[in-house]
Amino acid sequence: MNSIFRIFICLVLVSSISCKQTEKEMTQIENTEISNSYLDKVEPPNWWIGFKNKNLQLLVKHENVGEALPSISYPGVTIQKVHKADSPNYLFIDLSISELTKAGKFDITFTFKDGTEKKHTYELSEKSKSSEEYIGFDSSDAIFLITPDRFANGDPSNDIIEGLNETKIDRTDGYARHGGDLRGIINHLDYIEDLGYTAVWPTPVLMNNMHQGSYHGYAITDYHKVDPRFGTLEDYMELSSKLKDKGMKLIMDQVANHCGLEHWWMKDLPFKDWVNNQKNYEDNIDNWDWKSTINSNHRRTTNQDAYASSIDTKGNTDGWFVAGMPDLNQRNPFMATYIIQNSIWWIETLELGGIRQDTYPYPDKDFMSDWAGTIMHEYPNFSIVGEEWSYNPLLVAYWQDGHNNKDGYKSNLRSTMDFPMQKAIVDAFNEESWDNGLVKIYEGLANDFAYASPKDIMVFLDNHDMSRIHTQLNEDVVNTKMALGYLLCLPRIPQVYYGTEILMNDTAKPGDHGLIRTDFPGGWKGDKVNAFSGEGLSKDQKDMQSYLRKVLNYRKSSKAIHQGKTIHFAPFIATYFLFRIIDDEVVVVILNKNDEPGSLDLTRYSEIGLDGKTLRNIITDEKLIWKDSITFKSKGITILTTK
Repeated sequence: MNSIFRIFICLVLVSSISCKQTEKEMTQIENTEISNSYLDKVEPPNWWIGFKNKNLQLLVKHENVGEALPSISYPGVTIQKVHKADSPNYLFIDLSISELTKAGKFDITFTFKDGTEKKHTYELSEKSKSSEEYIGFDSSDAIFLITPDRFANGDPSNDIIEGLNETKIDRTDGYARHGGDLRGIINHLDYIEDLGYTAVWPTPVLMNNMHQGSYHGYAITDYHKVDPRFGTLEDYMELSSKLKDKGMKLIMDQVANHCGLEHWWMKDLPFKDWVNNQKNYEDNIDNWDWKSTINSNHRRTTNQDAYASSIDTKGNTDGWFVAGMPDLNQRNPFMATYIIQNSIWWIETLELGGIRQDTYPYPDKDFMSDWAGTIMHEYPNFSIVGEEWSYNPLLVAYWQDGHNNKDGYKSNLRSTMDFPMQKAIVDAFNEESWDNGLVKIYEGLANDFAYASPKDIMVFLDNHDMSRIHTQLNEDVVNTKMALGYLLCLPRIPQVYYGTEILMNDTAKPGDHGLIRTDFPGGWKGDKVNAFSGEGLSKDQKDMQSYLRKVLNYRKSSKAIHQGKTIHFAPFIATYFLFRIIDDEVVVVILNKNDEPGSLDLTRYSEIGLDGKTLRNIITDEKLIWKDSITFKSKGITILTTK
């Protein structure tokens, strides 16, 4: 009895002390000074409590801030270390954020040598959801890729922003800004949803304050700001929110390899090694042009090549992408931390459903492993896809997490982009003989043995950097249909570029980026053709729109396509059969390149077990019973399902 009493007393005392401590902490928070004053830059501009990683590094930019001593008086937030930079206008502050830290605002006080003080108000927020609740894209998704400047102009008032370097709007110039923006995407989410897409990937919409040709978004000049010609941060957040309301995901296009030449830090670089080949840049800054640039050699194979020379390896990673895009030095630990924290900042700010990382093999590959690993550790159900523009599946496979690399490299990257399959599909429909044509996709898919997880790879027919698929297939509508139908039934994550549904092309000048990124008709007031409503579209365009809508919407609920077993048969008499199977759902994709009508023996496919079963054509809704043969009226694709 005495023992029980003593335990009870102890509990009361502990409870009392704990309550008093909590009350004390809350009183401290309530009394925390908030001046609402700000230095030039403190990045990340805000942060969150509740991360697995309790450390945060602040980049501080302000005149002569390097001589100042920072201090913080806020429960749970501790300055661990302060780092001076080579420039006197920077400080890097290592913070520790305790598990007990409460959300709130507080001042960081900077005391200068002369005794003067400057203050910066910083905010820690509650996470909107747990890290485990961030679900990335997967094989159940179909991704709609958009170049925002060319999709729809939802807010003409932001077309020209005074004070920026580029103010020209000219829709007749393929390399000028056309006025498309985030509001334009938001306004047409119903159209995207109706087509059957489950995720949207806009090319970058962050600040690109370059003098020309910056509409594409890949020359970022501020990693924490939305370009006002695309809208506001609130617009970006609204896009994400409205996608979530529809059960869809927002994928952010990020760039870790390079920034834009007009980035604010290029006027005052914090360290002597902030960007690669920095001395060359600083020596030639007054007459900087493409002749002065030490460009990348683009020999991406040096990442895997056991025989690669040091000069070639360095030439790939250290060279600038182009003269207007400085190559970031991720081997600088402060730059590395900055990029990683920036990615996390955007994941939390936008509640992202995934990241697409540009030019993946160009940065330091050990950094890229750390970058992806840090994100995936924090968000274990998230997805990242990296761009490796190679037609060799072995090079692509190297970058996917789980691949057994001979050099021991661990990428931590869930998804890669399937350039090998893209080329195989194009070749398959542009050729036909015993050893090419459809056999290209047969053998292309057979290369899946090289990948750690084929279903996590992103497959596509075209994108913002290559000719439109309709152009690549010589404007053959039937072949374009076949390619798209096959794409959407593969054990992959499919991505389709905006305008493919209306046969947009760049045939007049193949490969021209301005033409590839043509304005989507109906996205601007006064457009004579409106693809959103169908007004002015040709018969072929309407038919392709309807076709894609049917395939994509079937795909939405097809477990066989999402995660089913894959069986395919070697091409036979210019036909190719692909089967996706799970439980009682079987999806059959038949590609037929024969122009003349004819019948095909189905006994060859008897191992699938479809004999006597009723299947539905997902395009025509017609039903047929699987028997010994099937008749084709003409060249084309047939997609059947038992469901």
